[in-house]
Amino acid sequence: MPSMGEVFNDYLLHVTPEKIYVEPIGEKGLLVIDRVTQDIYISQESNSIIPPSASTKPICGLIGITRLIAGPYLVVITKKKLIGQINGQNVWQVVGAEVICCTRTLLHLTENQAAENKVLVSMIEFMLTVPYFYFSYTYDLTHTLQRLHNTIPEYLQTPLHERADPRFVWNGHMLHDFTLQPELSQYCLPVILGFISINSCNLNGKTFSWSLVSRRCCQRAGTRFFMRGIDSDGQVANFVETEQIVEFQGDKCSFVQTRGSIPLYWSQLPNLKYKPKPRLSEVDDHIEAFRRHFDTQIFHYGRQVLINLIDQRGAEHVLEQAYQNMVQLANNPNIRYEAFDFHHECRKMRWERLNILIDRLAYEQEEFGQFILARDGALISQQEGVFRTNCIDCLDRTNVVQSMLARCALQKALERFGILNNGQKVEDQPSFERLFKNVWADNADDISEQYSGTKALKTDFTRTGKRTVSGALADGVNSLTRYVKNNFQDGYRQDAIDLFLGNYFVEDHDKMQPAPSPLALRQRDWKYLTFPLVLAGAIAMFFANFITPLESKSSTEHTTFTLLCLLFWGCMIFVTAISILRYGPEYVDTPRLNANRNRVLSIE
Repeated sequence: MPSMGEVFNDYLLHVTPEKIYVEPIGEKGLLVIDRVTQDIYISQESNSIIPPSASTKPICGLIGITRLIAGPYLVVITKKKLIGQINGQNVWQVVGAEVICCTRTLLHLTENQAAENKVLVSMIEFMLTVPYFYFSYTYDLTHTLQRLHNTIPEYLQTPLHERADPRFVWNGHMLHDFTLQPELSQYCLPVILGFISINSCNLNGKTFSWSLVSRRCCQRAGTRFFMRGIDSDGQVANFVETEQIVEFQGDKCSFVQTRGSIPLYWSQLPNLKYKPKPRLSEVDDHIEAFRRHFDTQIFHYGRQVLINLIDQRGAEHVLEQAYQNMVQLANNPNIRYEAFDFHHECRKMRWERLNILIDRLAYEQEEFGQFILARDGALISQQEGVFRTNCIDCLDRTNVVQSMLARCALQKALERFGILNNGQKVEDQPSFERLFKNVWADNADDISEQYSGTKALKTDFTRTGKRTVSGALADGVNSLTRYVKNNFQDGYRQDAIDLFLGNYFVEDHDKMQPAPSPLALRQRDWKYLTFPLVLAGAIAMFFANFITPLESKSSTEHTTFTLLCLLFWGCMIFVTAISILRYGPEYVDTPRLNANRNRVLSIE
């Protein structure tokens, strides 16, 4: 029997028309879900009560239960992959998952309800394919080594889901039905979304473990353009905590950084333009939300150095100025603001200029230190503050700078543990440096895919230390893919995130359908179809005249008529394209389930 702080780790799932049974292999007790009453309880009877006709399959854990139009659905992990060990505990990646209906039949649904329920199920299934979810049966992945060390021993004996940091538990909503019954605690498996890489390394004949753990916050989660800035609770979009861990012969070292959207009320809604103009709210109380955000950050991490990498000219300039002004207005001695115009400073491939920023931060990095715990349990040092980095998306530029700060911290850790000899540098160890760069590039790709829908940009620099032609081409492809997804697919992605996290949930009145369904297609006016059809026709006629001009007896008449036709259709293309951009928001895929979740979306 696992201890109170652990979770069952191997199961058999038995499904019958009347009940669903979850049997922990080699353990007593049987989790039963009644498909008629939807009751959930533990049966102390043996598995002999399971009918021989039951459909049986092995599963790896329970993500939880979500309630849709048809009723409750059980979400289970069907496949897992061992990533490695942190602090001697196994860490797993979710490789496969399944959504199982907990009702006997769908015949109680109308045709429209069945169709909408199918869409909601597809959203949950889509979320389960996002790279990547991670879990551990015995280790709390939601906390840093330092936070775990600073807890009392009794705290570590509480159920895993109760001591987990709710900021990073992505299935917290789905575990709700289980947490209502304490006897079900050993089925409650906290799952995080982010990136984890655990590597066994060898330098100078000394073997050590180097890990990178990124935890994505679920409290203001969303897609790139539909979730920006801050909310009234002080939560920011795209907040990610990244921890670098070194373990050597029982000694442990941890270095933590954070990233998050600029903590102001601002929006950047998609409108078919490649880069929509950021808009700062003129009505919301920025300073109150700003202070709440940093009160929380200082509580969790200590002092803050705010590294702002956005452009200090052009469209982003208004955000840079507002952020700087807000720091001055807050007048918090635990906050220092460091602006660095990444694009301007590194223009024309001058990536070495990033060292200017790292030099500016060197004093605080030395002052903040790292969390170091000796093999005998003695606390050597704690990390006293963090670098909070952002660019406009908190993706590409942010990851480059975070990787450089992590390398500086790693250099000190390896020297401290005697792994590197005097005078040796991390970047001079070819095999390890290659691993370091690739892991940080993989981290950038996964964090980016979760937020923007594509892999990160500029990862050729992270992987190789320089920009390359192939990297620039890959960035072009990713940028085009981002444009398409952000404009035409992110409404569905945002809905899937809101449904998965419980930001939108099906009420009983939704099942009876007295109110209009949020999934119903919004009414479009005549412009929605007219302009694209005219544009398509104009493009077709333009190329038809260009490729196969009409025959004419006079070559002069022939050329003049063809040019006039090309000019006419070219003008039609230009006018309709401008009209489509003018009414761009009409063509964007917008969220439907929780369209009013945040007033800042209506700033424009």
